[in-house]
Amino acid sequence: MTYSLAVDIGGTFTDVVLRSADGSLYVDKTLTTHHDLLEAFFRGVNLVLRKADVRPEQVEGVVVHATTIVTNALIERKGFPTALVATKGFGDVLAIRNEHRYEMYDPQIEFAPPLISRELTFELDERVLADGSVLRRVNPAEVEALTEWLKASGVVSAAICLLNSFRNPENERAVAAALAERLPELYISLSSSVAPQIREYPRTSTTAINAYAMPITEPYLRGLEEGLHEARIPNRPLIMLSSGGIIGAGVAARNPVRMIESGPAAGALAASWYAQRLKLDRLLSFDMGGTTAKACLIENRKPLVTGSFEIDRMYRFYEGSGMPVTVPCIDMIEIGAGGGSIASVDDLGLLKVGPRSAGSNPGPACYGLGGTNATVTDADLVLGLLDANNFLGGDMQLDVRAAYTAMERVAKTLDATPVQTADGIFRIVAETMAGAARAHLTDRGIDHRGLALLAFGGAGPVHACAVGSLLGSTAVIFPPQASVLSAFGTLVTPVRLDLVRSALGNLESLAWDDVGRLLGEMVDEAHAALAQAGCERDSVRLTFGADLRYFGQQNELGITFAHDPRKDRDTSAIRRVFEAAYLAQYGVTPSHVPLEIVSWRLTAQGPEITVEGGMQRATSPGAPKLYRKVLLWPSEEDVPVYDRVALAIGQQIAGPAIIEERETTIVLPPNWDAVVNELACIVATERG
Repeated sequence: MTYSLAVDIGGTFTDVVLRSADGSLYVDKTLTTHHDLLEAFFRGVNLVLRKADVRPEQVEGVVVHATTIVTNALIERKGFPTALVATKGFGDVLAIRNEHRYEMYDPQIEFAPPLISRELTFELDERVLADGSVLRRVNPAEVEALTEWLKASGVVSAAICLLNSFRNPENERAVAAALAERLPELYISLSSSVAPQIREYPRTSTTAINAYAMPITEPYLRGLEEGLHEARIPNRPLIMLSSGGIIGAGVAARNPVRMIESGPAAGALAASWYAQRLKLDRLLSFDMGGTTAKACLIENRKPLVTGSFEIDRMYRFYEGSGMPVTVPCIDMIEIGAGGGSIASVDDLGLLKVGPRSAGSNPGPACYGLGGTNATVTDADLVLGLLDANNFLGGDMQLDVRAAYTAMERVAKTLDATPVQTADGIFRIVAETMAGAARAHLTDRGIDHRGLALLAFGGAGPVHACAVGSLLGSTAVIFPPQASVLSAFGTLVTPVRLDLVRSALGNLESLAWDDVGRLLGEMVDEAHAALAQAGCERDSVRLTFGADLRYFGQQNELGITFAHDPRKDRDTSAIRRVFEAAYLAQYGVTPSHVPLEIVSWRLTAQGPEITVEGGMQRATSPGAPKLYRKVLLWPSEEDVPVYDRVALAIGQQIAGPAIIEERETTIVLPPNWDAVVNELACIVATERG
């Protein structure tokens, strides 16, 4: 029997899934160790191997990893000194940004300071024109001065982002080659490799992020490979990317900017996997962990992918308040409302929850690890939704007294009782998440009413029905192993890499020979990357796409082609596909306006992975294992508590009820009913 392993490091917990060749799953989780993420990684691996009675040598399948290491590095700003090398006159691009105000009517808006300061920015007197021709080549004397300046500044990594290098990377590559020869220990990121796209600020921001993260991720991934070798696990790791693909650790180490949303992306892929098996063309995934909650629309049984996103926003819901990243990423909204989100009272005397989180250290007060702030998990415990003696199957005892004490501190400020305060926290979290999901769907022209909700993550099943009720969901679905579903998601996605190259041009007068060369370079790069992940060339599937816009517009719309556009060179077919997508998005098509192609896209994907979700199924309906008081609902009667593994296929449960797993708890409110379907998913619906 061979096994595959998946590890997802989150802000609070590290989740581990071990899958055997027959489809059976073994799962476990442990608190994330932020001082050394690999400590929790291997602790979790050892826990699950012992649980399954499996030797490390038997893990001969894939080892897939999703991690928060890049996100942590960017938010905490604890990286190494990083330099920016820019064209003369463009050294202030990170400070000037795009000159947009993300909140028009707030005169006191703030931006996070640039990731690379002006003091660590060096300008070169070179120039590539907009058409790609070289006006001024790099002066060797300037490169020599740059080398000495980098040495004196103690810089560890450098982002080289020269003007128009996406059209012609010659000058960037010349600088990189000279620096690599003179400073072999220097980490180097080229914008022409990391983000070869138009728009200077997003391209520079993306390259700066990549350069800042490289000195952290490269040793981390090297340590991961060495640790797996020392643990006698045979295969090298594959790394989850923000776009929903997985790739070899070597490629990921050179492109850490692609790993920023690796954990949330894995959860969206798991939701897509269940959409296929539940035969649901559209659903909303709801992933609530210990630090954040994520919502993602699954359309046509696939998650939507966007070409850009933001990291480290000053204000979580305001686009433009963070650092832009122009790499493919699964389109989702992230909310600062997880189990560890801290409750507080604002200047107006109103209760608020998040976005600050207690994380894993010190964690919620009830963890007993030194935390004193009242959190969502503390509120859930005070309300009776969680069992202090059965958290992680009893392996992690919760401190009820500490939770009440933390709740009392907030309650005194509000002139309320601890239970009333906990009730308020529960309801505020539901409203916050529902409001964010509504905004996310409305922006994409989707009516949230009637969508099924797939709930997972450690805290997701506790709050999902409350969120689903506010959204008018037709059903709330709780899959097996819901708490570690993101880790499971890394096991159901094939090896994949998404590439994009800007090449602005009029659709009707495309230089197809140039397009063929550009796409050919992308295809070669994709095949080389997938080969490092073990994919034979003949097994790789290529999907082509492009970003287009009507002439004069600022923003473009991405489309996907059914075939390789190099073969038939049919511009009318490209126009038809774009106008259909434009009409669906905006309800109008100004067909008389010429079209511009802004960028070409390529998705290279390895063979599909066949996986069956595994969960032990009871043969007869299970009875409640106990009854307990739940203070969330106005009822004098105790609520039945079921053990999920004791529930049989087809068994029906009427709310109010609590259904416990080792790693999470499903809360079924009054006026809700649930049934266990043939996939062992618990499907809850609201009466009336």
